[in-house]
Amino acid sequence: MRFDMQLLKAVLMMSVINFAIAIENVLFKKMLDDGVNRMVATTYRLIVGTLFLTPFATFLERKNRPQLTGNILCLLFLSALLGTSLGQYFFLIGLQYTSSNFALAFSNMVPAVTFVLALVLRQEMINIKNIVGKAKVIGTIISICGALVLTIYKGTPLIENSGTQMQMKNLSASTHNWAVGSVMLIISVAFWSSWFIIQAKINRKYSCQYTSTVILSFFGVIQSALLSLISERSTSMWVVKTKFNILSITYAGAALGLCCVGMSWCLQQRGPVFTSSFIPLIQVFASILSFSFFHEQIYWGSVIGSLVVIIGLYILLWGKGKERFESVTIQDQLDENVEARGRDFKDLNSTANSTSNQS
Repeated sequence: MRFDMQLLKAVLMMSVINFAIAIENVLFKKMLDDGVNRMVATTYRLIVGTLFLTPFATFLERKNRPQLTGNILCLLFLSALLGTSLGQYFFLIGLQYTSSNFALAFSNMVPAVTFVLALVLRQEMINIKNIVGKAKVIGTIISICGALVLTIYKGTPLIENSGTQMQMKNLSASTHNWAVGSVMLIISVAFWSSWFIIQAKINRKYSCQYTSTVILSFFGVIQSALLSLISERSTSMWVVKTKFNILSITYAGAALGLCCVGMSWCLQQRGPVFTSSFIPLIQVFASILSFSFFHEQIYWGSVIGSLVVIIGLYILLWGKGKERFESVTIQDQLDENVEARGRDFKDLNSTANSTSNQS
């Protein structure tokens, strides 16, 4: 059995990326609680990401940059709209109305939704008669059931602390906001899953990850700024006051740029379903960080729902891995058959040549 170095690189890269995203989400939740406008923070983050990656795109890809066509620019605009503007807009509304743990628990649905979209768009194939096809379907259904648990069951705090009673009192008064936040998170999951599909298509046509990410971020700046102006036209909302918020936006911008580049590489190497399958790691990292540093409470509903989603997810991934192994095995057999026929043909030619020489 050969060791797949590319697979190891992809796994390590996605693990680091999701840890960076977890930090970013926890910091964003803190900024929203401090009163920073969600789309203003998103706009500033995209500006920082664009400026941070521009030198990399300019110098690292100047010699092998393919031509930018109108079709690629349209796809990048759509990708920015789905992934960095509308997707982020609805996610931050959900994050503001709920908690970072709950919001990221919903993000665990992204791999299953991505698989369904890929199936509809014929980027994935399924045969319900064999065990691989059944695993994909069962895993997707279980993940959807886990999302329903997250939506309808909140539960009691997992760990009691001194602030639990006050938090329970405040949260019981905001049940409506929690429900609204859940709907917003469902919409953001749909947009984010669509982003994986679109970005995978872009990477097949335009292989320069730094350049495409810079263009995507630039489009995202324009779109997010317009959303900010539509939602609120006060000039005071553009002023970020505290050092913590400034540093958080700077980190989020740099992390966003590098994470998009890394995800683009993984999408190019392994496809949208594999890349999105690491999303549950964000919740694990974010739960540890938010509870340790900001004492954010974790609820049993989030724990149970997340476990159900993750079980379904990895049943789906087992099916994907089995399918990939079978396709590689079949390809190896075909290659061996071609090589064997090639050897037989050479032997036949050699025999024919020797016979003609003797005569």
